[in-house]
Amino acid sequence: MEIVIQYFDDCPSWQNARNNVTAALAAIDVDAQIKLIKVESDAEAERLGFHGSPSILVGGTDLFPTLDSPIGMSCRVYHVDGKPDGSPSVEQLVEVFRTIAP
Repeated sequence: MEIVIQYFDDCPSWQNARNNVTAALAAIDVDAQIKLIKVESDAEAERLGFHGSPSILVGGTDLFPTLDSPIGMSCRVYHVDGKPDGSPSVEQLVEVFRTIAP
């Protein structure tokens, strides 16, 4: 399985997302490749359908789709324990990965 994390440099949350993805995979003992894709322009964001940083995808599908995050160079907001956060929690990622892991 390949997990793609789309991000841009000015977003401080992408590194936490990468760490949480790594921890979630270790928690359920799933071997996966993590691919980082740095989005560098509005045009690239539009081409990729980038809904903010960090976006986490498997097979081109956003693992946390939302209708309220616009396409573009913005920091994405996730909801963790009812509060806004810059990345999904390890627990949220474990839950999603369990449903899609081979």
